[in-house]
Amino acid sequence: MKVADYLIEVLVKLGVTEYFGLPGDYNFDILYAIEDNEDASWIGCTNELNAGYAADGYARVKGYGAVVTTYGVGELSAMNAIAGSFAENIPVIHIVGVPATNHIENNVLLHHNFQNPNYYAFQKAFEPVVETTAYLTKDNAKKEIDRIIEIFRRTKRPVYLAIPMDIALMEIEGEVSLTEIKSDEIVLKEFLNSASDMINSAKSPVIIGDTLIKRYQCEELYRNFAEESNIPTSNFLMGTGIIDFSKKNYLGTYISAFGNDTACKYLTETDCAISVGPIYSDLNTFGFSLPYKPDDHIAIYGTYSIINNKKYDNIMMEDVLRGLIEFVKPRENEIYVSDIGYKKSELKGEKLTSEYIYPRLQEFFKPNDLLFIETGIIMHGFSGMKLPSNIIANTQTLWGSIGWATPATLGGCLADKARRVVLFTGEGSHQLTATEIGNMMRQGVKPIVIVLNNSGYTIERILSNDPEDEFNNISDWNYSKLPELFAGDVWTAQASTDKEFDTALKLAEYQDKLCYIEIFTDKMDLPFITAKTIERLNKQKQDALEKTPSFS
Repeated sequence: MKVADYLIEVLVKLGVTEYFGLPGDYNFDILYAIEDNEDASWIGCTNELNAGYAADGYARVKGYGAVVTTYGVGELSAMNAIAGSFAENIPVIHIVGVPATNHIENNVLLHHNFQNPNYYAFQKAFEPVVETTAYLTKDNAKKEIDRIIEIFRRTKRPVYLAIPMDIALMEIEGEVSLTEIKSDEIVLKEFLNSASDMINSAKSPVIIGDTLIKRYQCEELYRNFAEESNIPTSNFLMGTGIIDFSKKNYLGTYISAFGNDTACKYLTETDCAISVGPIYSDLNTFGFSLPYKPDDHIAIYGTYSIINNKKYDNIMMEDVLRGLIEFVKPRENEIYVSDIGYKKSELKGEKLTSEYIYPRLQEFFKPNDLLFIETGIIMHGFSGMKLPSNIIANTQTLWGSIGWATPATLGGCLADKARRVVLFTGEGSHQLTATEIGNMMRQGVKPIVIVLNNSGYTIERILSNDPEDEFNNISDWNYSKLPELFAGDVWTAQASTDKEFDTALKLAEYQDKLCYIEIFTDKMDLPFITAKTIERLNKQKQDALEKTPSFS
């Protein structure tokens, strides 16, 4: 089969049935391969950055994602999205259509290049933000595709693949097959013996789950380990929703000393912290506030694990969890959890504030919902919620690129069309990528979109020296009228008071169309957890300008 057909067939076997991007004359034959595959669909986006974000959202839900761009101008536009996927272990393959081999070899000056052509400059630019790159030739095409796909599957990180126009049409031999990814059995056995001994002998072990569990598609194994061991279990912000809040040994999300005293107490008193899939970043740990040093305990990552600062390489998370289920003895713990989530929202007929928004959304969310929570203050309000069962919650807490959530929601809608999808974004973030609302309507997906209008970059206002600095202001939009620009069926509402927001959410539940709700708060209205987190981070900046923050 042709090289482009082979690549798309391999990706379809991984579950990638939607491909995001923009057309360009260098990638047409890749797009034809997508159109010709009966299991694949092309999803045209409004720009390459949005396409990369959409592929990121798709991969968070379905396991893998793909974005297709043209050479130079297209691929560079997508770079920030790919870098965010790299930071957070989101497996997105970036497929780039490049000029034909003879033009590359003869250094012909074609469009989308520099005056002094450099056909490998952009591949080199991507090297720091992907796990690996490949540039196909007539001699390496199949071998390189197979290599890059194996790395893609093992690391769950982005990869970059450049395909010259003539190579896309070149025929190759070989069946499409995916090799099994295995752990090193000797290393795995050594780790499991040490880890199970340490856990079984501990007096007060605690499990802390996080987002890499989702990236390595180990949610069910992780839940089984937590439930069968009956060890008290918490999670960081990015891991919210992995464990059902109704489980008797679930402590809720760890939010430092800003709430959820139960989780804070257990983590403070543990003699054996078992972190699974962690990302130990400032915002994910609420200002490096952990009461233990991670590597002094047990940390389980995607392809390696750590015990007491000793690294065990080439062991897969799923094999580690399966082994711990077998070797860790169940506990008879009496766990009392009484402080998870917000108290029931109360209508007072007052101006809308964070104090009402997040408790009301906690009631609004349903089992099986798919959530996309934008970076900034919103994710902190979200962190204090008690969520219904089987929710998939997505945040970009580490990379924190504003604008990510709107196109990521498009990707999530197409990755799982059976779930109700809710997007909660701020208006400053929304302005960067709001054109994908039109693409949602074009594709017939029907998320509930909530846009928080607080008159500018509130997260930056509280981080900067003067909240009134001009650079924290943005242009005014009539957001609730924005969907009218696009062709499609939409229901819109606005809310400035708690009663109006309550009514809008109730009405949105009965709409069989995309819902777009604009809500208004004061520009300095903050969730309590945001205020406390920023206070801690600002103090750390003052106290430790010349040294790296440490866990203590």
